[in-house]
Amino acid sequence: ALGLAIPLVVSIATERAARGGVLIKDRLALESMRTIDAVLFDKTGTLTRGEPVVTAIEPGAGFDADTVLALAAAAEASSEHPLAKAIIRAATERGLTVPFATDFSSSPAVGVTATVDGHQIRVGGPYLLEEVDATEMAVAGRWREDGAIILHAVRDGVVIGALALADEIRPESREAVDALHKLGVQVVMITGDAEAVAEAVGKELGIDRVLAGVRPEDKAAKVAELQREGIKVAMVGDGVNDAPALAQADVGIAIGAGTDVAIGSAGVILASSDPRSVLSVIELSRASYRKMKQNLWWAGGYNLIAVPLAAGVLAPIGFILPMSVGAILMSLSTIVVALNAQLLRRLDLNPETSARQVLTR
Repeated sequence: ALGLAIPLVVSIATERAARGGVLIKDRLALESMRTIDAVLFDKTGTLTRGEPVVTAIEPGAGFDADTVLALAAAAEASSEHPLAKAIIRAATERGLTVPFATDFSSSPAVGVTATVDGHQIRVGGPYLLEEVDATEMAVAGRWREDGAIILHAVRDGVVIGALALADEIRPESREAVDALHKLGVQVVMITGDAEAVAEAVGKELGIDRVLAGVRPEDKAAKVAELQREGIKVAMVGDGVNDAPALAQADVGIAIGAGTDVAIGSAGVILASSDPRSVLSVIELSRASYRKMKQNLWWAGGYNLIAVPLAAGVLAPIGFILPMSVGAILMSLSTIVVALNAQLLRRLDLNPETSARQVLTR
């Protein structure tokens, strides 16, 4: 019974997790999830759908909206970033002719650069404006109040227009945040977006701490800062840029639809992009720990009582435990431990169910 107490629980928990869409690569990661103090979410593609759309275009002097969009789409044509795809999709929907671009290059958290019709075209956020020593367009302030993602298009060092994009928040994100709070877990969001955009999302979801304007290479350092505060961190991410932070966190959780690098750096992999799946992992971790304790108490308590009886401790008063009864009790303890571990199979790890159960306690 003592030998089976832990391995049976671990085996069933791992199998149950796989059936519920959670792949446990590191069993210690599952064990650690019950003790985490904070869940750190990457914003794009995790709390939001990761499918932004262009909501507004403000051209600069001498340019019209279609020209700005076409040039931006040309510069972004070789990029895999969700914002780039949104710009290209907007140009396609408008039926614009996108010119051919050469000499494409990309700089994380800054933007992209390409040559279009002999002119250098750059598209990016606030760090790009710092590099070209330019100021944002006046309309950006109003867009920022609405929580929009703001990009500027620059031709030969001169701002020619601005684009506002919005990334829809997943409807299940609010439920995930509320349920984590119910469990006593702090929720932190990290993003490379401007502070105003990040704060708008954080306020809408009720997130405890927002880390905005974080360059990809600095994400791991932010995780380390939280750990130095004495916080045990579980990091949820899906991109190449998240891999170092996933490795740095006490528990790295990768979205299954994310990149191979992110998946390789994580101890837990979620089959879906539903942020409520994190609750399933926490619930499984806590349930597994309870079963381990129950099995150890049963197996240990049984041995503390049955072994002395089998050794004849009560023989002086005339009680001798028959060997046949001892054999039955030995088998019974093993059966009880095995059956108790099997009760883990009743745990429903559907993200929606996990969130509902936590919120209705």
